[in-house]
Amino acid sequence: MSSQERFQAGSRITLKIHDLAFGGEGVGRFGEFVVFVPFTAPGDEAEIELTEVKKRFARGKVLQLIHPAASRVEPLCPYFGDCGGCQYQHIAYPVQLEFKQKQIQDLFDRVGGFNGSVSVAPVTPCPMEYHYRNRIMIRSQWDKFKQGLNIGFIKADNRLVCDIEECKISDPLLNEQIQQVRKNPPPKGGIKIVLRVTDPAWEIPRDSFFQNNFHLLPALVEGVRSCVRSSQVRYLVDVYCGVGFFALELASLVERFVGVELDALAIRAARKNQENRGITNGEFLDGRAELLLPELLQRFPARETVVVLDPPRTGCPPESIEQLRQVRPAQIIYISCHPATLARDLALLCADAVYQLQQVQPFDMFPQTQHVECVADLRLIRKD
Repeated sequence: MSSQERFQAGSRITLKIHDLAFGGEGVGRFGEFVVFVPFTAPGDEAEIELTEVKKRFARGKVLQLIHPAASRVEPLCPYFGDCGGCQYQHIAYPVQLEFKQKQIQDLFDRVGGFNGSVSVAPVTPCPMEYHYRNRIMIRSQWDKFKQGLNIGFIKADNRLVCDIEECKISDPLLNEQIQQVRKNPPPKGGIKIVLRVTDPAWEIPRDSFFQNNFHLLPALVEGVRSCVRSSQVRYLVDVYCGVGFFALELASLVERFVGVELDALAIRAARKNQENRGITNGEFLDGRAELLLPELLQRFPARETVVVLDPPRTGCPPESIEQLRQVRPAQIIYISCHPATLARDLALLCADAVYQLQQVQPFDMFPQTQHVECVADLRLIRKD
């Protein structure tokens, strides 16, 4: 039988895993095919059942580990592999960090087209490998087989809910809240429940964004502050400012600042956070960033201004990127939890030698998962 005839859904092959793709799947090669297999580690040799076959790649699942990788560890969570919340619990934490750095570098070269001209720094580790999340969203779903609700997270391989008693990457207080939900379940399936542990130092509306890892947050803040200090700018525009976190943490470094956010409740909280801290050198505006950005960029001299971008995972709208390229503030600090959209947007900002990417510093705000936060520092290339 030829390899092509063997290569179909349901086929079984022996595969050596040599890499981790962005997204968390192990990568192996079988002839001319690339095979992606979740919950594997580089160095694994395993018997794989193919679940999906395309023209040039396939996906599979592990039937049996033949030779486990040296980096393998025992997952702490009993739901790992069924629950879709974590991808890396089976890999030693230092190795997770190494591969996240490599994945970001690969995305910057492949998606951003930087081709090695930018060197991604080693990932700053989190002091808590588990029990770090301060916000989760659990779901309820009716299970007709057990005639009851499943309460937990979406499974790794389908849209069903994995019923859980606790989440090992969540704060212990969140696990207490999970137990309360299980004791007092929602009236039906299909309901999403947001659980949160708040920082008493910050006013945070229930559904507004805030960084979900308090333990690494000081290092993230210091990383951003260091970038601003080194550029010696005088003014700050904080786009997608949320409850004012970065604007207020950076306020002491600039003469004036302004923050903008679409979430009206978050802006109200930002003003309250500003008042609580006695900070008087800035203001927060309620509105859509891409509509207000032109006016905001005219408030301060461009050559003395830093723009902080912390957009959703989808990245910045093209019109906002073009506005920044036209006005040309001295510095742009782009904070992102999605390296692929970050690489795409930075390539647009750096096109035609308008900006130079000084550094990319990743922070592991999401241990045991595929996700990673990055801080990118861009400086205007002055031609005068």
